[in-house]
Amino acid sequence: MTAHSLALPPAAQHPVLPRLSVLIKHAAPRVLEGMILPVAVFYAGLLLAGVHGGLVMAVAWVYGGVALRLVRRQKVPGTVLLAMLAITVRAALALITGDVVIYFLQPTLGVFAASLAFLATAATPRPLIQRVTTDLVPLPDHLVRHPVMRRFFVHLSLLWGTVQFVNGSLSLWLLFSESIETYLIVRTSAVAVLMVLAAAASLLAFKRVLRVVQHRI
Repeated sequence: MTAHSLALPPAAQHPVLPRLSVLIKHAAPRVLEGMILPVAVFYAGLLLAGVHGGLVMAVAWVYGGVALRLVRRQKVPGTVLLAMLAITVRAALALITGDVVIYFLQPTLGVFAASLAFLATAATPRPLIQRVTTDLVPLPDHLVRHPVMRRFFVHLSLLWGTVQFVNGSLSLWLLFSESIETYLIVRTSAVAVLMVLAAAASLLAFKRVLRVVQHRI
């Protein structure tokens, strides 16, 4: 789904939130490719050939995805290239040191960084969560500047900042207290449930706030 497909029709008086099914269809392939399959690939390699096998298969998965895009003559997003670089460095450090914890530590620290970014920008003129939201659903400036919408973005920043902090804390605790197998299964399942609940709450709140603002304009 492109920004064009979400754009408001010229005659529209109010922004329209895409249907839940459309948002799920847009997000599902990205969640599958970016969150679920990498863990499944690493776990399969771990079972077949130990930690080294898991690392090799995880790196091969990312490089394979880039190669497939190139073969299909598709543009390789910059985020994918950064992910490829990051996983290469993480896997190399884990192989050199013999400590697989290093491989999973960097993403966990990234989750804490995201939590801090959401919380730190909550009260700023343009919170980070506002940028994420308007990337998904184009909103006119007068709507974004409405006091009700402004309060909504503050509350949404606090919600996602807290969710990411819980995510990072759980991941860190599991990483240092449980086996890698338990970490992969429990962490992936728990984070998936946490993210789905937070996303559903955010979507319902967004639809309610849109209705309130539209009635007041």
